[in-house]
Amino acid sequence: MNKTVAIYPGSFDPLTNGHLDIIKRAIKLFDTLYVSVAYNDNKQSLLSVKERVSILKETVLKKPIIQKNKKIIIDSFNGLTIDYCKKINAKIIIRGLRVVTDFEYEFQLAGMNNQMDHSITTIFLMADIQNHLTSSNMVKQIAKLKGDVSKFVPKNVANVLKKKFKI
Repeated sequence: MNKTVAIYPGSFDPLTNGHLDIIKRAIKLFDTLYVSVAYNDNKQSLLSVKERVSILKETVLKKPIIQKNKKIIIDSFNGLTIDYCKKINAKIIIRGLRVVTDFEYEFQLAGMNNQMDHSITTIFLMADIQNHLTSSNMVKQIAKLKGDVSKFVPKNVANVLKKKFKI
């Protein structure tokens, strides 16, 4: 039997509870899930790629997210997601949706990826209702203004944000 490999790519700057929700949902569907931090020169990131990978490993690999016979790999990549999919033998790209405005961008991205490689499928997973309004950008803004982000991110991420913004 073939093992199914999927990738959940993103900036994860910072990791939110919404991201964790998508990871928990995705690992139920696939044998191996790559959670991969994408280098994105178009975004001004708060956290380095190395920091984001470290946070993901600390959060995801130490929680009881992984089920029996399932595997989560935390990684990073540079370049097209489609090319990275070929490298890791993934045929599925997971994308999380929160609100309707996400859909237009994600739909366009999925269409472009499909044009580049028809063998790779994008699957959209809805975040849990309590995470629909949470975005990494909003979390960063709240933290920057010295607000409490503990409802939106794991504890270790809240601590990192406190240090970054000297709260």
